[in-house]
Amino acid sequence: MKKVVVIVGPTAVGKTSISVEIAEHFGSEIISGDSVQVYRGLDIGSAKIKPAQARGIKHHLLDILDLDESYDVAKFQKDTRELIAKIKHPLIVGGTGLYIKAALDDYDFSSSSRRLLFEETYHSFSNEELHRALAEQDYEASLKIHPNNRRRVLRALSLSLDKGTKKTANKDNPIYDYLIFYLSLPRKVLYKRIDARVDVMIRKGLIEEAAILYEKGYDLNIIGYKQLNQYFAGNIKLETAINDIKRATRRYAKRQETWFKNQMTTTLIDMSNYEIAKGKMIKKIGQFWKTK
Repeated sequence: MKKVVVIVGPTAVGKTSISVEIAEHFGSEIISGDSVQVYRGLDIGSAKIKPAQARGIKHHLLDILDLDESYDVAKFQKDTRELIAKIKHPLIVGGTGLYIKAALDDYDFSSSSRRLLFEETYHSFSNEELHRALAEQDYEASLKIHPNNRRRVLRALSLSLDKGTKKTANKDNPIYDYLIFYLSLPRKVLYKRIDARVDVMIRKGLIEEAAILYEKGYDLNIIGYKQLNQYFAGNIKLETAINDIKRATRRYAKRQETWFKNQMTTTLIDMSNYEIAKGKMIKKIGQFWKTK
């Protein structure tokens, strides 16, 4: 089996910087595991790596599509597997767990794509938005489930949209020998980093970037752009939009944490001390790839 190293974790935990150093050490190329960064024009809002940050490390699946082009988990699976076959030491880095899992495990889209694509459709929904979608489809079912019970809401919504269809079990059958690191920080620390990063994005031009897309008529259901579109439309004040971005990002990070813990077998890396974390990862990867 081809050996693949994967770095996952919630937004703002530090995946970008540490992945570049890991790639430098082992001569790796990085495959982006982010469903938003594939699109051109979403640079600041998606925290896309800049050339200076990349330090010469080749990054794949960034800026490969225009916003009016479609991309889904099946296409990501195909693209990623082709890249893994070509790269000596492939390093997948990102926060879109569903995409990464589909690329690593034996998902046959003739049988399991409906479930995966269903999850992908609602991946960016907040708990409240997801529960509202259920209520629109099956009001009685929505009354029986608390909005914060995301797993039950998703299942109920799936059943309401596909009544009478027998669901096929999906087993985790790896097609690669992979080592997955989950980067973590104490929640209070992570949330402070998220808030600070949103402030930096605003200073670097997120509002201007989102305004250009809004003027072109793009109605994006993506954190940052979604909230600023409400401001551009005159529905909320700018301060409210910024606070909404921070809150939505914190909630998204929490959902990422839950997803990765439940869906992937990972090696936990505490990012509280960056150098210690990097040292642990380099040691494990060296043993895994049998390199120094």
